[in-house]
Amino acid sequence: MTNEEILTGIEEHCPGAVVEVPPALDFTIVLGADRLLEVAAYLRDEMELDYLISVTGVDRGDEFEVVYHLGTMSDRATYLVLKVRIPRQSAEVPSVTPLWRGAEFQEDEVYDLMGIRFTGHPNLRRIMMWEGYEGHPLRKDFRPPYPVETDKLIAQSYAESENL
Repeated sequence: MTNEEILTGIEEHCPGAVVEVPPALDFTIVLGADRLLEVAAYLRDEMELDYLISVTGVDRGDEFEVVYHLGTMSDRATYLVLKVRIPRQSAEVPSVTPLWRGAEFQEDEVYDLMGIRFTGHPNLRRIMMWEGYEGHPLRKDFRPPYPVETDKLIAQSYAESENL
């Protein structure tokens, strides 16, 4: 299946869902967050993009992106990147876990490290940082709640490695 066929299919079956098709190394489509589940279900069921490779979050400064890499088990050449842009103030997007069960852990990770909430997620929780930890470490505006003296840590690490 070609990129053009995928794009045409989305535009025919989910009119107005595509916000942008940016020039990129990989075929990428940007959707509105409100149309994510509709388009994702169409891609899985009709376009046979049945494999969710990854879910990740990106801090763009003024907004977040949730990035989905999709593929198909039957044709390794078919590959698609879906992006959903959301405002920082209301960092929330629907969970794709009902469509791809493997998204559950990846959405937990994005929530924990970026603070993006996934509505409809079966058990959204922190998985790397402890409950009660303040902030989300992969946000650009994150400042650790404790002093970090990076120069001293690096110097100590070098000194310890020389003693090995």
